[in-house]
Amino acid sequence: MTTINDIITYFETFAPLSLAMDFDNPGLLVGSKSSAVTRVLAALDITKEVVLEAEKAGCELIISHHPVIFNPIKALSSSSVPYLLAAKGISALCMHTNLDLSTQFGVNLCLAEAIGVKNPTLSEQGECLFIGTLTESAYINAFARNVKTSLECKGLRYTDVKSTVKTVAVSSGVGGSNVIHAAELGADVLVTGEIRHHEILAGNAAGIDIIDAGHFKSEDIVILPLIKKLSDKFPEIKFTKSTACDDMIKYL
Repeated sequence: MTTINDIITYFETFAPLSLAMDFDNPGLLVGSKSSAVTRVLAALDITKEVVLEAEKAGCELIISHHPVIFNPIKALSSSSVPYLLAAKGISALCMHTNLDLSTQFGVNLCLAEAIGVKNPTLSEQGECLFIGTLTESAYINAFARNVKTSLECKGLRYTDVKSTVKTVAVSSGVGGSNVIHAAELGADVLVTGEIRHHEILAGNAAGIDIIDAGHFKSEDIVILPLIKKLSDKFPEIKFTKSTACDDMIKYL
């Protein structure tokens, strides 16, 4: 019998909870470590729709990137997702910044691999910032198109400060604050999921290109590789990627 604790123990070998940043709340947030597991749904986020999808599929556990409980709960509404999970008897295991920061397997490593960045290494500067290189230099507009295709983005934003790029910084999710650190490390372009206006202007002034692929697309890229990794370790468990998990963003 495989338990949730067995899965957590395996996570500890490549994305230990000790890696998580101080503000974070990763780990088993709903359920018991001793619960047996035969079916698991994996999703970037746990929404009401994802819980109902897990129930329909007979899953005892949902593994997500973003914590379903982030801030302290002062009241538990019957319409809340944590309440729904408990009512349905479905556990929630959330691996957040520990999976962002992992240098063995994690979100940023999967992002880098997907867009063709070789030998990504975790920088000591910034937060969740990895630096690597392309096999050969590419025009920024061609590289941006490659990112869009590789991450299956419906659209993205990019700047064209320099015509060609080779050294690439990646920082999934809210990584725009790393733009100056990336420039100081010699990156030609920062690929991230969210960046604010003043950070874009700072990047322009520092001479670094920016590709803003969207928070969801920059992180959802980890889910299928994670399912394969967990399936290889636990072949007795059926792992499935959520189809209900979507940020619902549209582009005109």
